[in-house]
Amino acid sequence: MRKTHVIGGVLALVIGAGVPAPAHADTASRIHWGPVRSSAGHAGHAEADVWITDFGAETFAVYGRLHDRDTHRGHCAYARARFHYVGGGTGWSRPRSTCSAKSSFRLTSDGQINRVDVKVCLYDTRLRKAFTCHVDAIKPEIIANWPQ
Repeated sequence: MRKTHVIGGVLALVIGAGVPAPAHADTASRIHWGPVRSSAGHAGHAEADVWITDFGAETFAVYGRLHDRDTHRGHCAYARARFHYVGGGTGWSRPRSTCSAKSSFRLTSDGQINRVDVKVCLYDTRLRKAFTCHVDAIKPEIIANWPQ
């Protein structure tokens, strides 16, 4: 799977849009991790096209598009992130889900992190339970070895 590193940040986006940038604009790079898909074993699946901010950022963000590719009524796409903080400990983001073909999502940390686990599942709305989940562990060491 090819991962693409995109140089840029909020400042570049703001300038490109023709809107004046605030003095404290975040210039952290954006990194395209790629698709994370729920595990197999079911007729449908959930998929997220994942982007992340730089690990050096004070508030780390996982964002992108969440796709519900399950035709069963009451099965939706679900995404959640588990942040591993630099000072120790972990914390889960609030889950995001959609029953539409695609929807944007953004999951943020409460501080600087050194690892994030991105979890994508199908979600049964009747049972209120996630199933057929897949987790991608994203670490700075993995991204550092990608070709630029």
